[in-house]
Amino acid sequence: MTRPITLPFYAKLSFILVTLICFAFIFCIGKDILTPILMAFLFAVLLLPIFTFLNTKFKFPRHLAAIVCLIIFISVIVGILVFISYQVTYMANDFHTIKKNANSFILEIHKFIRENFQVSIGEQKKYLDSVTKDSVKNGQAKLGSFIVSMSDVLLDSTIMVVYTFLFLIYKEHFKLFFAKLIKQENHAVLQDILSQIKVSINNYIVSLIIEMIVVSVLTSLGLWIIGIKYFVLLGLITGILNLIPYIGITIAGIITVLASLTGSGETSVILGILIVNIIVQFIDNNLLVPLIINSKVEINAFVSIMGIIVGGAAAGIAGMFLAIPLLAILKIIFDRIESLSAWGYLMGNHVPRKFVWRKRKITTEN
Repeated sequence: MTRPITLPFYAKLSFILVTLICFAFIFCIGKDILTPILMAFLFAVLLLPIFTFLNTKFKFPRHLAAIVCLIIFISVIVGILVFISYQVTYMANDFHTIKKNANSFILEIHKFIRENFQVSIGEQKKYLDSVTKDSVKNGQAKLGSFIVSMSDVLLDSTIMVVYTFLFLIYKEHFKLFFAKLIKQENHAVLQDILSQIKVSINNYIVSLIIEMIVVSVLTSLGLWIIGIKYFVLLGLITGILNLIPYIGITIAGIITVLASLTGSGETSVILGILIVNIIVQFIDNNLLVPLIINSKVEINAFVSIMGIIVGGAAAGIAGMFLAIPLLAILKIIFDRIESLSAWGYLMGNHVPRKFVWRKRKITTEN
């Protein structure tokens, strides 16, 4: 009978760190391949209850049940995009009004700068012209890259649909694969890990959808109160962009300010938009995120912020979106493996009231 090898702490720590670095390095190199796969995995987990319901209750074949799930999912996405494009078409009719109000608003800014900073309007325009020339050159160079990136998004979307379909129909196949990797006496732990991952990711995505709906409703209500014309569209865009950490709400604010120029270019209206966004973000960050999001993934804010920053640096917006689910999966695995439980505790949001160091009693013999 072979004895298990017991490694010292520094060796275990070294192996764990090297493994994490290897996974991060592989993800950075293959992010264009791995990102659609991970996104498809999240979508498959979200659609899994519908797939199971169709497969067990209505006796749909696995392939047919997966196809129906994808049709429902794509129909919802397409419906939202059609509504947004329909509203944007109406907004495009007010382009001349937006241009006129934008010029009035810019003129007010010029006057404010002249009165408070003693910079003439002519000098301001010369500076803007010099900046605009450089931006036009850069813009022409970036237009081609934008078209290429859009084609990449369409290709990745198509691939994600295929991956999601395959994840659904090969669900049991992947479970059996993981079961073959480990010993039979650890199958109960494996089953617990897989079930908790499914519940955690499903709850997290549903929580994001609830957060998106609440933010959309609150923003639409606030914009309606201050008299913004396309308040429903702008509220929906804000809710969707709010799913992108940090930068999403900034982009939504800029879009809302531009859309407000369909009515008037008054500074008070733009100030009202900023106040609405600040209030909604305060409610989102202090009520919705702690009650809805953090209660589902149980990851502390420090690890979440670090994960989002690293994910954004590695894979852009998709990496920022995938950071929290991947951290939740790691925490579930760490919590259920005794040698890694300390790392799971480090990622969690459990704050002890007081920690008392245990002192070792030292005795000497004469």
